[in-house]
Amino acid sequence: MTTDLFQEQLASFGVRLRALRLGRRWTLDELARQCGLSKGYLSRLETGDRQASIAAVLTLTRLFGVSLASMFEGEESRQILIVRRGAVASHEADGLTCWPLSFMSRPLRLQPMRVVVSPGREGVERRQHDGEEWIYVLSGDLTLSVGEQAHELEAGDAAHFDARLPHRLAARSGLEAEILLVAVPGQDTS
Repeated sequence: MTTDLFQEQLASFGVRLRALRLGRRWTLDELARQCGLSKGYLSRLETGDRQASIAAVLTLTRLFGVSLASMFEGEESRQILIVRRGAVASHEADGLTCWPLSFMSRPLRLQPMRVVVSPGREGVERRQHDGEEWIYVLSGDLTLSVGEQAHELEAGDAAHFDARLPHRLAARSGLEAEILLVAVPGQDTS
């Protein structure tokens, strides 16, 4: 992690902490009483002059009822994320080349990506996981197998399915197929 990004996340933590405190209409004294941390320490956290310990972060997330990740997101990161063309590296696995199109996480859960399905993709294994998937075929011909059914798709077609069913993508016609895929992981019930 670069120093600039690290400093930005520290500042985001402080801004988020202050917003949560003010949202409850608490003074620093009241927050200190609620969480057991000193007023001075909390003040330095809010200004970004001090790094929070893991224990302090966990105490504060429990007190405010928010996720750990949300404490380090800047206000702008919770609103919009722009991913510029060529700004992300692809990764290859199992005959698929994928480019993530977002890096946002909680509270947002969509996982969009551009995927190229190789015509030489080997194997017949089907994957399954909690959640759902939506695909849109940008180019090429594709066979989408979901459960016991195989569906022939071409450019302009879309499919939406329960990802708990075993599924697999395969390019047809000896040419690669390019798709947009949006996965939505299952709800965390823990």
